[in-house]
Amino acid sequence: MKQFNLVYNSDAAFKKELGKIRGWCHSHTANTVVFRIYTQDVSQEHIEHLCKILDKEMPDALYFGCTSNANILDGVLTKAQTVVTCTVYEFESTKVAMLQFPFTEENCREDVRQLAAYCEANPWVSAIEMVATIMDMSMKGFCDEMSKLREDIQVFGGGAFNPDMDDERAGVFSKGNGFLEHGIVFLLVGGRDVHIYSMFIAGWKPLQRRFRITRADKEVLHELDGKPAFDVYQRYLNIEKNDKFFSNTLEFPLFMEHDGIDILRCPLSVNEDDSLVMSSDMEENAFVRLAYGDPETILRSIRQDGQKVADFGPEIILTFSCAVRRAFWGDVNISKETELFSSVAPTAGFYTHGEFLRMNGDMLNFNVTLVVVAMREGDSVEQERVNFYDTKLDNLEKIPMIWRFVSFIEAATTELEEMNRKIALTAITDGLTRLYNRAEIERRIRERIETLEEDEEHPVSLVMLDIDNFKKVNDIYGHKEGDNVIIALADILREVSAEVPGSSVGRWGGEEFMMLLGETGVDEAKQIAERIRQRFSEKQFPLCKTQTASVGVTGAHSGENTDTLCNRVDQALYAAKEEGKNRVVRFD
Repeated sequence: MKQFNLVYNSDAAFKKELGKIRGWCHSHTANTVVFRIYTQDVSQEHIEHLCKILDKEMPDALYFGCTSNANILDGVLTKAQTVVTCTVYEFESTKVAMLQFPFTEENCREDVRQLAAYCEANPWVSAIEMVATIMDMSMKGFCDEMSKLREDIQVFGGGAFNPDMDDERAGVFSKGNGFLEHGIVFLLVGGRDVHIYSMFIAGWKPLQRRFRITRADKEVLHELDGKPAFDVYQRYLNIEKNDKFFSNTLEFPLFMEHDGIDILRCPLSVNEDDSLVMSSDMEENAFVRLAYGDPETILRSIRQDGQKVADFGPEIILTFSCAVRRAFWGDVNISKETELFSSVAPTAGFYTHGEFLRMNGDMLNFNVTLVVVAMREGDSVEQERVNFYDTKLDNLEKIPMIWRFVSFIEAATTELEEMNRKIALTAITDGLTRLYNRAEIERRIRERIETLEEDEEHPVSLVMLDIDNFKKVNDIYGHKEGDNVIIALADILREVSAEVPGSSVGRWGGEEFMMLLGETGVDEAKQIAERIRQRFSEKQFPLCKTQTASVGVTGAHSGENTDTLCNRVDQALYAAKEEGKNRVVRFD
């Protein structure tokens, strides 16, 4: 695999560079040639002119591309409006194909179904590169459908954009298919000798405080924790609703939790109702956290994750970086993110309207993210590896003040959350046994009974226990030994409850306990109760030796309330006492 990176400045210079590529292909093995074109010139005339030159100068080559916010050439932001990269696949086993479709929110699922049909008919496909126009589109349907592709297929790419972030004009194109203002292009690659490693780098770090998305509609985030979404930025960051809102929030996008992966979403503007227009879809009931970014934090992530790319030993590297990252860094510094990759292999790419990467089978639409794709044909060639860890990036070794400040905030927040958790637990827990107190176990019984009619497949049973002759233990051996007996029974109940799905156990009062078996019929409940009674009767105590307990068991009836159920299990316990204690009695 060989990569040539060039720019278009004039027809004559461009044709000269293409002649050099033709010469190289004639003197080397060239199985398939693919050109990628990223351009800030969004005019269809310019793009069609470039395509005509390629058709004439390299008639057997494939090509595709898109409009961009800016371009990356040799690992750095280039001033050139149009970047052209040429990848020569050298191995005979490598196969390449290209598909282009009109692309709208209404037809995107059908596009993917046609793509999937092609992949099923051509099992050699192992990777798909894509460029697409995604402005003002919800990508949920597209991502859902892409996630259904064969699990072994990697997918990556970016959204076409415009040099002016407020300009919606964008387009994609490919050989033989022309230019589309609303389109998508897929480059399909595969073969036994093709190896691809893909990854994403965010660099922003999440703060500790979590908010639940309580209301969202596609890319409009209405509420967090039931309050207008803008409140989070106003309350915690003192960011005002004005024309500087976007620039002020660049350092503080939101991390949205999606199946264990944190996906960045950037607020673009504030609506009159204090909802936020985000860079991509927001998922109701997902959790989000404010994230913070500073240059050294981001570069540390680049250095750490970039080493994995270097160790892969690629022959070419593609980068898809969000235009918001460019806005965050500024044109003077943005190349600090990508320049190291060019010391590993020829590196090119563009600044996108959104980044795509398939992970664990799930197609993800990122924002404010750098997607890096490393490729090679054949085995990794032994060569001197770039060591990202040894590379100094400005004062990278110095821990910035924001790190120390955020570290303090997160530690304090963690301690506060743990304290609140303990306070909440204390309110529902019995101090001696650490089981639920009566109010909590009664509340759980009530909630479960209320759902009984809707959940007939999971019967409900109660087990009530009382330690026999407990007053004598306290009177003869003292209250400390009495506490030991209570704690011993509580421990047995806790251990048994952990083994039974849908169960809860609490101290009902004094030496009485109640166990809720939320998914257990009365026959099985009686067997569980007998097991508890037996284990407790075998327990040896330092002073009072062995003790016993009487147990009542009953099953809940559809339509009854908590009082009647608890009264019936109490009657069963009373019967166990009357019949001689140390036994289990069941009442239906």
